[in-house]
Amino acid sequence: MTVVGPFGLSVRDQALEADVQVGLAAVEEGLLEATKSEVPFITEAAQHLVRAGGKRFRPLLVMLAAQFGDPYAPRVVPSAVVVELTHLATLYHDDVMDEADVRRGVASANQRWGNSVAVLTGDFLFARASYILADLGPEAVRIQAEAFERLVTGQILETAGPAEGRDPVDHYLDVLRGKTGSLVAVACRFGAMMSGADETVVDVLTQYGERLGVAFQLADDVLDIASDSHESGKTPGTDLREGIPTLPVLRLRERAARLGLAEDIALCELLDSDLTDDARHAEALHRLRAHPALEDARRDTVCYAEGARAALGPLPEGDAKASLLELCDLVVHRAG
Repeated sequence: MTVVGPFGLSVRDQALEADVQVGLAAVEEGLLEATKSEVPFITEAAQHLVRAGGKRFRPLLVMLAAQFGDPYAPRVVPSAVVVELTHLATLYHDDVMDEADVRRGVASANQRWGNSVAVLTGDFLFARASYILADLGPEAVRIQAEAFERLVTGQILETAGPAEGRDPVDHYLDVLRGKTGSLVAVACRFGAMMSGADETVVDVLTQYGERLGVAFQLADDVLDIASDSHESGKTPGTDLREGIPTLPVLRLRERAARLGLAEDIALCELLDSDLTDDARHAEALHRLRAHPALEDARRDTVCYAEGARAALGPLPEGDAKASLLELCDLVVHRAG
């Protein structure tokens, strides 16, 4: 049994392990090549997060999905590079929007070089992803474009907030399906599609990816409250400080409206105050960590992970399917 990929995924089959390890190594080389520029400063900025590491969650999914066809097909690795470059580009932009100081355990690009460089570097990565994508065929371009539209729409919906009368939790889950689920779904879809897997398998893995992507982000929401920066690689409570209502906060507000408990209402009032103040921010984090709303968010994470697990039902049994099932458990484990 060997541990590969994010969260300590264990691969029991030696051939599968070898395929995954070789594939991820090739993706890493592809990322470094794709982020090179004739301008040394652009190379430094573009490779900042690549060299910081990361879980490579999406490339791992490409490699596992490709096991249902020909994992050595020539378009598999480039498609994984495209997905990871797109993801990295969104991180540069997200850190500007969130005014984050830390990403993957290092200073964020905006903290190091300023917002303008961070935004433009994200744009550079999108351009490089598009360049590689052009060689994967018009269908791949269409799929990526649709996913990118959903991703941006999710980000805009998060910024705009729920429409009047819309349940905030339902709105937020729609945001996550776009912001995170869409690109994770593409990772699974590309892996299966580029390997020549049957269309029904492609569809199953696409559904799995979207559900797993939402579970992954919900686990991040829990970690943003529950973890320290050593565990998560970024500053705890970043979304809290910026007033972004992640699921634990939404569950708290839902509970306060339903039960009317004084301590819930007081915590909501604290969250509505100026959390750029370090003392208030620390108090809000401390109180949320002990609140039942955090456990409610954990249960939601489990629910989406179980939905991803159920989606895999039609796939043939084997080590690749077993690894995808284990990822469902490992995503939940991240949330505690």
